[in-house]
Amino acid sequence: MPMRILVVTPFYAPDLGPSASLYAMLSEDLARLGNDVTVICAVPHYPSGCVAEPFRGRLVWREERSGVRIIRLWVPSVNRARLMLRLWSLLCYQVLAAVMVLGRKYDVSIASGPAFEVALPVVAMNLRRRPMIYSVHEIYPDVGIKAGVFRRRWAIGLVVWLESWCCARAGYVRVLSEGYRRALEDRGVASTKLQVIGDWVDTDFISPTPRHNALSVSWDLDEHFVVMHAGNLGLTQGLEHVVEAAAGLVSDPRICFVFVGDGAARENLQVKAAGLSNVRFIPFQPRSLLPLVLASGDVHLNSLKRGFATDSVPSKCYSIMAAGRPIVAAVDHDTDSWALVQQAGCGVCVPPENPTALAHAIRELYIDAQDRERLGANGRAYVVKHHSRRAATGQFCRLARSLASTTLLRRWKIGG
Repeated sequence: MPMRILVVTPFYAPDLGPSASLYAMLSEDLARLGNDVTVICAVPHYPSGCVAEPFRGRLVWREERSGVRIIRLWVPSVNRARLMLRLWSLLCYQVLAAVMVLGRKYDVSIASGPAFEVALPVVAMNLRRRPMIYSVHEIYPDVGIKAGVFRRRWAIGLVVWLESWCCARAGYVRVLSEGYRRALEDRGVASTKLQVIGDWVDTDFISPTPRHNALSVSWDLDEHFVVMHAGNLGLTQGLEHVVEAAAGLVSDPRICFVFVGDGAARENLQVKAAGLSNVRFIPFQPRSLLPLVLASGDVHLNSLKRGFATDSVPSKCYSIMAAGRPIVAAVDHDTDSWALVQQAGCGVCVPPENPTALAHAIRELYIDAQDRERLGANGRAYVVKHHSRRAATGQFCRLARSLASTTLLRRWKIGG
């Protein structure tokens, strides 16, 4: 039986963040299964914080794409490196989103965390008394405390309360790993609510592509062994240590470190890399070019500061694996990120914040092309089996149907 599904997420394609593409895939696939899907999101503005030119000047934009009804809401253009401006942008989105939720007819909703991005729409959902799946992508406020974003006790307490409140009002809480499940159980979330659904990737769109391609030619990378970080250049990733590893390998002119993307740490990284001939910075690329971007790297980096890998399994790892490229993971031991690489046999793990170990791992992969090919093939096979968009959509659909049927049964009993 088709359902009316409401998806609430600030970021949605053509935004370039990982959650934007994840929710676009999920929404389109839910619609393809015959469901009536509506997305309430902000106008495109990620990662720069600057609203795209075609989406300025109106409070509400409506469109239909791939069977999904999309309601895009105004937010101001801001400098995302400044926390208060970023929160102001999110508040503008939430106020408008809450109004939109109150005016929609739906059977079940999916809201993407963290709570400080969707709390007001969730309040509106609670007023509507419709069941919700709350999707947790990172454990807050822990990740914000470690990044130095949340310093004041009142702010930390507020974020804890908001997360607990959203989890309490959800019919199911989707987490992306067993580590997340344990963390939320320790915070008192009922184990019966917690459902592990790993992030997903379009394995048809992203597939192994020749290393030498039109993009690598245009970026002048074909004569280099490319060590790539593609995605957000954030404060939690310890990318300054990657630059230090590049400095340790600068004597080999073939090894080139390429940062593709933007983020709060970009400016400082460029200052730190000044004078290094083996480091390059390339702007964010359109999603349509993602397969070529990934193909242009010989190896890809998953770098996180010490203590952060317990809180984050970057969705980009699955894209790298789908592209058939090995991962060099600079993350804490015995974490979900470390376990993924080891279980899939798709790369090499080194301790975080250790430029010497990172440089050594990169040099070993540089020398051994056969090992790179083996690791890349392992990753591709693993992600096709365990993290396809079809599998994730099926899991979400089952949860949504369970909540919707329970609600309908409750109404029937009351009516009777």
